[in-house]
Amino acid sequence: MSLTVHTHTAGETGLLVNSYLLESPDGVLAVDTSLLVSDTRAFKARLDALGKPLLGAFITHAHPDHFNGAVELAGGDDVEVYATPSVAQTIREIADDKLAQWSPMFGDEWPATTYYPNSAIADGEAVTLGGVTVRAHELGPGESHADAHFTVTTSDGGGPLGFIGDVAFDGTHAYTADGHTGAWLANLERLTAQLQGAALLYPGHGQPGQVELLAAQRTYLLAYREAVRDLADGGSTLNDDALAEVVLIERPVGRRRPARAGRSGRHRLRTAADRRRRIRSRG
Repeated sequence: MSLTVHTHTAGETGLLVNSYLLESPDGVLAVDTSLLVSDTRAFKARLDALGKPLLGAFITHAHPDHFNGAVELAGGDDVEVYATPSVAQTIREIADDKLAQWSPMFGDEWPATTYYPNSAIADGEAVTLGGVTVRAHELGPGESHADAHFTVTTSDGGGPLGFIGDVAFDGTHAYTADGHTGAWLANLERLTAQLQGAALLYPGHGQPGQVELLAAQRTYLLAYREAVRDLADGGSTLNDDALAEVVLIERPVGRRRPARAGRSGRHRLRTAADRRRRIRSRG
């Protein structure tokens, strides 16, 4: 059975987030949505152009750039929106605060209401819609307070494809503000084992690739944690001056198109303290 993956990438204001439409002969599945109303409407226009019913939607994790658009995508229809229990619960816990925080900045572009996932899918559980089987893998805290990923296969054995949300970014800086980088590193180890046989991984930001995406993200996070430890100078927190010194410099190598085996991105984080040490060493 043929399965076509259509990628919609939001504009820069919408954080360049990827949303996916998985088209089979019998219908379409959506994985994640967009942050802003206009981007989600463009995503839905792509769905409508396919001329097939939306059979279900899946949310990978609890960040608004992935769940905000569910109200535009599925709110007016009888569509199941799936998420793992921890992702669904965390969305309920944070959505109102995010609305209060960001709607003054974004105005009508921020959805006035949140469409919460209405169908729980447990870790390891699978649902089959239109001949496409989606299996959930709950991760817990990582890039967000609640992460998950989905593997997708078809009735004729096609796939598996991995939809990894923001567990790994491609060619862009990662969001680390939720503060779970230790758990995130552990999740990357789990995914590396789970997704070795995946044909392709589809991230929430950037181009699809293979398991090298996970290795590149691990390198990035280790460098980030080292930079923070350096600035903390033995302390348990960063003061305001140390926070102001963090300068993230990305040096992606290779992939701007779908990755081939053996190619990966490298990221380097550099701090103002690094620069001072280099200046002193030259003197």
